Order: sequence, then structure tokens, then C-alpha cells
Amino acid sequence: MLAIMPQAQPADLSQRLLAWYDRSARSLPWRTPPGSNLRPDPYHVWLSEVMLQQTTVTAVIPYFQAFLARWPTVAALAAAPLDEVLAAWAGLGYYARARNLHKCAVMVAERLGGVFPDSEEALRALPGIGDYTAAAIAAIAFGQPAAVLDGNVERVMARLFAVREALPAARPRLKALAAGLTPALRPGDYAQAAMDLGATVCTPRNPACVLCPWRQDCRAVAEGDPESLPLKAPRPERPLRRGIAFWTLRKDGAVLIRRRPDKGLLGGMLEFPSTPWRDQDWSLDEAAAQAPAEADWRLLPGRVRHVFTHFELELSVAAGDIRRKPELALGLWCPLEDLPRQGLPTVMKKILRHALAKAY
Repeated sequence: MLAIMPQAQPADLSQRLLAWYDRSARSLPWRTPPGSNLRPDPYHVWLSEVMLQQTTVTAVIPYFQAFLARWPTVAALAAAPLDEVLAAWAGLGYYARARNLHKCAVMVAERLGGVFPDSEEALRALPGIGDYTAAAIAAIAFGQPAAVLDGNVERVMARLFAVREALPAARPRLKALAAGLTPALRPGDYAQAAMDLGATVCTPRNPACVLCPWRQDCRAVAEGDPESLPLKAPRPERPLRRGIAFWTLRKDGAVLIRRRPDKGLLGGMLEFPSTPWRDQDWSLDEAAAQAPAEADWRLLPGRVRHVFTHFELELSVAAGDIRRKPELALGLWCPLEDLPRQGLPTVMKKILRHALAKAY
């Protein structure tokens, strides 16, 4: 369905939004003040945008500050061991982002002389940078008139133009509408203004329309139900996968862990050994054949649940004392007190808490 154009001209809409942003911009550690002649550091913009993918601003701020304190330049991040980067990332989720973050830093530092490219096309060629991130960096860090479309801007455009086509099919239409409003002057401020408007005023529930600089031109407001937009196609139900994780604590207080393959879910991260994750339940006898070593395994009470993007996971935990010498190549023996510093992914932290609560 074609959207109905607002009455105001695009230039008027963008100027009104920029005036609102000058008064109401969120203060964020990777930003420069609105209207400032200072251009933000591309390294800061890139780092924040990668962290913000599928993560909230509130969650990102302490990670962003910690990364900058530890690795103040892209060259410093490139020189860091990947394991340290993954450990510092733990808790932000979607660990492929951290691996690509490091790959990108290495490429920029070693091939591009530590300088980020300023065009969307060149930015998209870097690891972990897709259409949205490339547009955001080009606009915010380099002043390019790139149309930035994150979830907040999608919602604002869908309501402003009363787009009734459901997401994700509506995304190209919304991107075109956003591009039509992006000004040649201050495109970085405009991109951040549109994101701020969606985050603070044009919210998913109970939008504060009375505070919106576009209220008089918003077709969803005129139709009386802005909260109904954007429409979204029904999500398929997440399948449930099951497995058994193995917990063993040596007499000297070391716990057996191992590293996951570099490619795939939680790639390169440390984990407690487990069976494969599948649709069917595992019996303890069946799981023992997948164990890292022979032991008198016993199932601990209760289960650990975790939700990934495309499936839910339910894990039982089997505890046991391995009947082999620890020098065998079973994995890595890590002192229990050192586990919190290893950057365990969230699901493994849940297993750790469950085992400590139930095994003793």
C-alpha cells in the first residue's frame, strides 16, 4: 500500500526535527553535542554502532566506556588477542559481532592505515558492517547524507507516512521514505535525531505524540491510532532444543571447560562440555557416551533455560568426578575462582550458577 505524504515539505520536516534535536538530544558518550563543528571520532562511532546492534543503549554504555579505557584506538583493539576481546564482550550477546569487531579492527589498522573509509560502499566491505551500520557511520562520523534505518527510525517512518505494509517486507519502502527526508546539511545530527525521536517520543507503546515535532504532519496521528504501527508479520515459534552439560570439579578446585569452534553459535567462546543440542531429550546413559571422559555422572535437580534468537535451549547438568588423569586432552582445567574472568557467555554463566547451587 502506498503511503500518504505528509502536508509539509521534506526540508521543513527535517529542519523541525533538527530543531527538536538541538533542544532534546540524549547525551551519549560516543556523541558530540548537536550542531557542533566537532566531528565525532569514527572509531567511537563504529564501536558504539556495532555494540548497539540488537542491544539497548543502557546496556552498551558501560561496555563502550570499558572498551575505550582498555583499547583507546582501533590500532590498540587490533593488537589485542581475540580471547581478551571476547571476554570483554561477554554479556552483550551475539558473539559473532565481537569476532567481526576484532577482524574489522585488524583490517582497518593493517590495511587502511588505521583510517576508516568514509563511504557506505567501502564501509560495507569491512567485516561486521551491514547496510544500517555503514549508513550510520557514514552519516554520523563523516557527514555523508546516508539514510539510516534502525528499528526506531522504521517505527517513526511507518507512523509518519501511515505505511500499512508489514515488516520486514515494508523495509525497502521505509528506507526510501527515510532517504527522502535526510538533509544534505547535518545528516549525522538528523540520523541521530530520528533515532532519538523513536527511542524517547515515538515509542512502541504509549507514544508521547504531544511532544513530537512532526505531530501535525503524522498520518498515524491523523488516523487516530499511531500505536498500531508499524505492522509486523507473525514470528514463527522458536523450537526447543535440549542437551546435557557436564560439570566436574577437581580436588584442587579446577573445573573442566573447552572452547567452541570458531564458526557457528557462540563461536570461539569457552563452554562447559555438553552433548549436542537437539529436539529430543537425552537420557543420562545416552549422554554419557558424549561426555568428555568416564565418570559416575549424576543429574542435578532442575534445568537451565536460555533463549537464543532462533531457538530456546533447555539443559540438564550432569556432575561427576572424572576417572582419568587431568593431563589428557579433555579441554582446559580452569580454577573455579578464575571462571568469572574468562568471559563465559550468558548461557554458560547460568550453568555455572546452577551447578554451584545444586551440586554441593
